[in-house]
Amino acid sequence: MWFIYTIVTIILWGGTDLFYKLGSRREDNYSHLKITIFVGMVMGIHAIVVLLATGTEFQPLNIIRYLPVSLLYILSMIIGYVGLRYIELSIASPVGNSSGAIAFILCFIFLKAQMTVVQIAAVAVVSVGIYLLALLNQPTDNTKTEKDKRYRTGAMAIIFPVLYCIIDGVGTFSDALILDRVMDETQALISYELTFLAVGILSFIYLRVIKQQQILLFEQKPRLVAAVLETAGQVFYVRAMATNAILAAPLIACYSIASILLSRIFLKEKLSITQYVIVAAVVIAIGILGFE
Repeated sequence: MWFIYTIVTIILWGGTDLFYKLGSRREDNYSHLKITIFVGMVMGIHAIVVLLATGTEFQPLNIIRYLPVSLLYILSMIIGYVGLRYIELSIASPVGNSSGAIAFILCFIFLKAQMTVVQIAAVAVVSVGIYLLALLNQPTDNTKTEKDKRYRTGAMAIIFPVLYCIIDGVGTFSDALILDRVMDETQALISYELTFLAVGILSFIYLRVIKQQQILLFEQKPRLVAAVLETAGQVFYVRAMATNAILAAPLIACYSIASILLSRIFLKEKLSITQYVIVAAVVIAIGILGFE
């Protein structure tokens, strides 16, 4: 069953990225907060259903204990939502999901963990790949406006997935410490989802009360679908990891492949051959780190 859980996770999270991109409109300065509202709502509903349906004994104090990790994850995701307004999903997804390399480096520095030659090489490939993508991240046609070119060129556009990568990597490192010493995965997941619910509620209050923004439900379909896919993917991810983490982890780490394929099919995104080669190298390196 682990393989089925893994494949479903890859498909769901690949679809999540696609609908995040569809819900990230460049002309909407608050699209990232609208996505946050729906992700928080769906995750909060899931956490409450789990608590009621399974009778899980939850300690509310764990929300506070897990808060630093939750905020790192949520901040990275919101930054990722912002970035999708300005950069192709084909680049944003593999760069953002290189956060495992950051976690490896932090473990090496602070926990004195040993890194094999293969791991060091994989981290180097990820780092060089991100740098090269920043240099090569330019429009592939001449029909874009000057404003579009400014947003999509170099570090100005790629800074968002890079920030996602760094913050999510720090979150992953911190998560490992918390799960090893403070609480189990179920307590952590429920704490995270309830925190995301709180952030979603605050985002809704900010948009409706302070910014006087209309949030019409029929206009939010891509964001709602993304939120459902994100949460469903989390459920299957936990099951896959619990069943066979050694084989599931490297496969799931490469779900960017699904994101890239979907962006090519449905968003008609086109990269240069060089960019595709670099993205492929980064994805392979991510898989190696997941396996290691």
